[in-house]
Amino acid sequence: MSPISQDDLHRIFKTLDKNNKGKVSVHELHRLLDKIGIHTTFEELEKLVGGSNLDYIDFFFFYDAMVKAKIAEHEANDDDNNTNDDLFKAFKVFDLNGDGYISCEELQSVLTRLGLWDKRNGQDCKDMIRVYDENSDGVLDFEEFKNMMSVPSSSSSDSEI
Repeated sequence: MSPISQDDLHRIFKTLDKNNKGKVSVHELHRLLDKIGIHTTFEELEKLVGGSNLDYIDFFFFYDAMVKAKIAEHEANDDDNNTNDDLFKAFKVFDLNGDGYISCEELQSVLTRLGLWDKRNGQDCKDMIRVYDENSDGVLDFEEFKNMMSVPSSSSSDSEI
């Protein structure tokens, strides 16, 4: 369920419950979180907890919610990193000379090799680049390429009907 066992969590609760009333104050919780590097204001923590103290069940659910939030944050970061890694690999396919930019010639060369470029269609690759070239330098850097790749495809299932 969570990285800390219920027994360990209960011991932590008992240690925080200095007056043995079966409750941990938000002040005590705030000090503990601060010591372990989780910095928040007392007011934010009190609002998150929903009061000025927690019994063991509330403490357990608070901890469990924090663990789940941390796992979700970690998974979201992993997804972002995997997406960026994949996009960077695709970028390198187009950046034939390895200078960190995709030029019109590089774009046309790769699209031709993939069978996606037809010189007879009259389309100029400069026009394709210009749409996503935010700094108007005539080439695409990685950020501009990411923006281009994040644009949803114009062919949707509605157009197939």
